Amino acid sequence: MPFLKRAGHPAIHYALDDFTDPWRQAPYLILQHGYGRSSEFWRPWVPYLARFFKVVRPDLRGLGQSEIPSDLDADITPQHYVGDLVALIQSLGGDPVHYCGESVAGIIGMALAAEHPDLLRTLSLVAAPTHINPDTQKAFAFGYPTWQEALSTLGSRGWADAANSATRFGPGTDVGLLKWYADEMGKSNVDVLIRMSRIASVIDATPYLSRIKTPTLGLYPAQAPVTIQTQEQVIRQHIKNLTIVHVPSSHHAIMNIMPAMLARQVLYFAAQHDGTVCDEA
Repeated sequence: MPFLKRAGHPAIHYALDDFTDPWRQAPYLILQHGYGRSSEFWRPWVPYLARFFKVVRPDLRGLGQSEIPSDLDADITPQHYVGDLVALIQSLGGDPVHYCGESVAGIIGMALAAEHPDLLRTLSLVAAPTHINPDTQKAFAFGYPTWQEALSTLGSRGWADAANSATRFGPGTDVGLLKWYADEMGKSNVDVLIRMSRIASVIDATPYLSRIKTPTLGLYPAQAPVTIQTQEQVIRQHIKNLTIVHVPSSHHAIMNIMPAMLARQVLYFAAQHDGTVCDEA
């Protein structure tokens, strides 16, 4: 399995899925997961994308199969997340890539697009907020004084179970999906999740928005809470080259609720930008 290795940084694991024609110079498309998740959460998207793009699924530092830094406070920061992506893109040849980030990874993508516009062909945001609002942070505490105390008490698996029923999925969701989702997130180191929760509590993409010139696709639940709708309006106001698509859901985990629908939206958006055909008779 490929790893990005650099002196002074944790090794970053990524999966590479490439079923493109060998004689075509297909660009890379990076799928970056969000809070507490891993590259595995993109698995249902791969069949729709890897025929036409070289799909790269990195694990954020400290998660999945990426190395856990020894100093979490110093080595897990928004700047390091962006720096890891820059280094990964350079290791892939340095040509601009398509980037798709879900949830918090959408915030990372907004920062990447603002600070390194030359590295991106398109930017796709899947249920990506500009920030984690206080109501959501309170919900993530599940009755404990803080989000961090909930994680410390419940552990990664217990917290994931609670989050699944609170905001991510609705009634009637496949129980197999719910168990798989919680099991996978339960593999995450709880101290890494606590550090990430502190970052997520204060990170704000708003200052980056007006600097984003990259063609941007936003995929959002049609029945999102009012607080998320408000953030979507801010994104719409400040990112000029923006397309918003609403999908029929009121829950956050749309990337795993309706992977085929969303993957196709990203596929067509990226292919349209490149001027390539992504359908086969």
